[in-house]
Amino acid sequence: AALNNTPELTQQSANGIPLWPLPLLAGLLPALATLIALQLSIRLDLIPACNPFFEGCVSVSRAARHGLPNTVFRAVVLPAAALQGLTWLLCRTWLVELGAPRKRWLRHLAWIGITAAIFLVVYGAFLGTEGHAYRLLRRNGTVVYFGFTCLSMLIAGDAIRRIAHHRPVLARTRLDLALLALAAALLFIGLIGLFVALLFDAEAKDRIENVAEWWGAAILSIVFLFLAWLWQRSNFRARFGVEQRRDA
Repeated sequence: AALNNTPELTQQSANGIPLWPLPLLAGLLPALATLIALQLSIRLDLIPACNPFFEGCVSVSRAARHGLPNTVFRAVVLPAAALQGLTWLLCRTWLVELGAPRKRWLRHLAWIGITAAIFLVVYGAFLGTEGHAYRLLRRNGTVVYFGFTCLSMLIAGDAIRRIAHHRPVLARTRLDLALLALAAALLFIGLIGLFVALLFDAEAKDRIENVAEWWGAAILSIVFLFLAWLWQRSNFRARFGVEQRRDA
């Protein structure tokens, strides 16, 4: 994979395969799967009709837990998890070639992101199953996925902030802080779940946690869409070639 290191983050060359569709699909597919599962569950009377982003009537998991909605959700989310893992795998190369300092955490970005993707697979694979062990796997899958994705966002966001010193277009539009801001929002949403149990009754607690879950999922999709935009602007491409040997 390669990209141009011009000050404005763009280049004119069209060689190689554009990689920005990978994070684009990685962000769009989970959002699409969740919204389709929600609408199907409402139409099948599996859940009440409402706007979960504001009313908190249902969690993401419950909206995609049973029947056809569950089948559709898993069929779309599992490939999306692979695309998210691939995005984080390539993200380190993109950042380094763009000029990011090779800090220790940046070296671990790929493995942290791939771990997040693996646990998204765990969550999707066991969604809709019954039993304590399966519920535990689903719960752990969600926690690790959100946590490790947030950590990947912080690492990538810090690298982009450092790149902005010699990429004026990032600093002028404050794009250098976008990933860090999204990570902060995700952490804030996570903290909400730690305190609502102390301040609200069970019904209000469930609704607030459901709202937080929906907005957290939306933020994760926005993260990959933002990376797709940056990859497109920087013309990040995969280039393949065969090295030829010349006999003396």
